[in-house]
Amino acid sequence: MSGTRGSAAGARRVSMADVAARAGVSGQTVSRVANGGARVDPGTRARVEQAMADLGYRPHRAARALRTGRSQTIGLVVSTLSTVGNFRMLQAVADAAGARGYALTVVTASGQQAVADAFAQLIDQGVDGAVVLNEATPLARSAAVPSGLRLVVIDSEADPRLGVVQSDHVRGARAAVDHLLELGHRTVHHLAGPAASFAATQRERGWRAALEAAGAPVPDVVRGDWTAPSGHAAGAALAAAGVTAVFAANDQMALGLLRALPERGRRVPDDVSVVGFDDVADAAEYRPPLTTVRQDFDDLGERAVAALIAEIDGAAPKAEAVPAMLVVRGSTAPPR
Repeated sequence: MSGTRGSAAGARRVSMADVAARAGVSGQTVSRVANGGARVDPGTRARVEQAMADLGYRPHRAARALRTGRSQTIGLVVSTLSTVGNFRMLQAVADAAGARGYALTVVTASGQQAVADAFAQLIDQGVDGAVVLNEATPLARSAAVPSGLRLVVIDSEADPRLGVVQSDHVRGARAAVDHLLELGHRTVHHLAGPAASFAATQRERGWRAALEAAGAPVPDVVRGDWTAPSGHAAGAALAAAGVTAVFAANDQMALGLLRALPERGRRVPDDVSVVGFDDVADAAEYRPPLTTVRQDFDDLGERAVAALIAEIDGAAPKAEAVPAMLVVRGSTAPPR
């Protein structure tokens, strides 16, 4: 298999031997790196990838597919790209796949039959495996998975048939609530996400566990739909209830709260402290800057693609959690 060097007509194709000589490794090692193989020392992989970049080496995808029986393409199944988290995950998975020389095919599925159809479509396109995102994961777990289609799901209950990668939503939520309680708030109200969402239920679980562990009252949940308008609508009820601290299940709903509370005479953080979840790119620019729990979307995407390629190479599915870290900014303060 070879790549190309230069754009002029007749330029010699860069070969694996060229890369191997530049990196000081064997041609077999270069092949493993080019094919996304898992059994390569990280330092050696980095040296080979640098040699590829220096020489302008690009694997010949069609030739590789003929030789290995693999398409070097993975699928991504998603129910919607309208949420910030899903869009960020799409970018992270695409970047991680591209870094390993894999192309990405995206299919959408919003119902049980749609997921089955999505799997059939991916099989028809010859993908080597697929990553399933967030809201689509319950559908994927209950669907019949075609034989030979390796799957990794992001945010799901453990399943021995599938690889699972998720943020540690429970510990992240507990850190948010513990922060507010340590500031002196008597309790923390929760603006939850949709009841059918795995991430929302896990964050609610962490919120509840933190309050119960502290012996604090557990208020009724107010539920939104991940959007800023739903957070704004919830803000009216929360302001009327005289709350002093709110943990919102995502930053978009927290943004709606930050607008709704001052509209009803409740300043943030003077009268009400607000914590979100995700740490979206603009969270530090909210007014005030938002205290939130950071999900490492890049790490999630990297781990999901690495786990999928390991399964394609014959490894058993496994489950792993990515830590979520509290980031304290200006939207939280001790109660007056």
